Amino acid sequence: MDSSPINKLPLDTLHQIFSSLPLRQIIICRSLCKFFNNMLSSPSFMDLISARPPLRFLALRPPHLHHNHHHHNHLFANHRHLSPLHSLHVYDPDQTLWLSFNLTFLPFRSLHPVAAAGGLVYFWGDSSNSTESSKSLVACNPLTRQFKVLPQLGSAWSRHGSVLVDSTNRVMVLTELAALYLPNTNVNSWLTFSSDLPSKPRSPVLVSESVFALCDVGSPWRSQWKLFTCKLSTLNFPNNLKISYTSSSSNHNNWVCLEKHEWADLFDIIKRPRLVRGKGNKLLMVGGLKSTFSLNPSCSTILILRLDLEKLEWEEAGRMPLDMYRCFQESSKLKVFGGGDRVCFSAKRVGKLALWVDYGGEKNIWRWIDGAPGAGDGLWRGFVFEARLTSMS
Repeated sequence: MDSSPINKLPLDTLHQIFSSLPLRQIIICRSLCKFFNNMLSSPSFMDLISARPPLRFLALRPPHLHHNHHHHNHLFANHRHLSPLHSLHVYDPDQTLWLSFNLTFLPFRSLHPVAAAGGLVYFWGDSSNSTESSKSLVACNPLTRQFKVLPQLGSAWSRHGSVLVDSTNRVMVLTELAALYLPNTNVNSWLTFSSDLPSKPRSPVLVSESVFALCDVGSPWRSQWKLFTCKLSTLNFPNNLKISYTSSSSNHNNWVCLEKHEWADLFDIIKRPRLVRGKGNKLLMVGGLKSTFSLNPSCSTILILRLDLEKLEWEEAGRMPLDMYRCFQESSKLKVFGGGDRVCFSAKRVGKLALWVDYGGEKNIWRWIDGAPGAGDGLWRGFVFEARLTSMS
């Protein structure tokens, strides 16, 4: 490269040339040689492309105690074979490819990805310097290989807490009894408050300024699901340092049940509902469409409902085609993940993922995703990762 004519061009000119490339090609160019990597990783170049639309991937959460022996495209990885504990496996719906991000630069014994937002992926990890299992929540940009360890948490939070993140890097770890809130990754302590929820929150999501979760308020014999919400601006924090499961010195109930008279039968027709963040100020609820109102009814298909959070009106967004649903019909466990205009479905022994893509209005498609990595039972979990080539603040 020292004798190459490209070295005679000013750095600003090179930045302008490469900034015209799509983000996918920029990332590929970085892996060609050290010169390109340094040039395309510089703060000035990353500032130049900071407004570039992200690459939208569907990232997998690896199952515990399983090893990955599947061969797939490692576009962003340096190694052909990576342990599932040191790589992030993602699916690119636009290119219909499985990819891997190499995470061996992170100094942790094990990594478990749980959420992503704003170009960052959040992992639970064990410190490589500690002989004990002490989980930390780590924010990382796999493209720039930058990371930040968030304030220390006990292992109980990693076992029982749901991690929620928004585009401004506000982080929440939510359990049935309590929750932690970190306004942004530059804050050095968690804010704690009592959850005060009637049951364990199911599939909580963070949309705009509010958290939404489903809770079962029924009996042991019959489920009755309700939608609960909590506005971040109204949270009452009793302290900002002490962290424990019994840290609930405030009796103020931050959560309210979100319901309208028109919704009376809505939750009765959905079996095992889950929440998924929709596009913009929308919330998706996904579950089986009950065939009858009996105690343990069968389902005719999987239904996706969309809630407009401004108008508080529900509408049907899509329903799984019958030939696709037959593959899920006999499975007792179904996992739903995704967000925005893409929702994924997995179930035991199905062997592949089903993908719903919303193109707006009444136009949506359903298709299969084959070749998912891992040698598990097919019960994949995951989240949306919007990859950006930007520095961590």
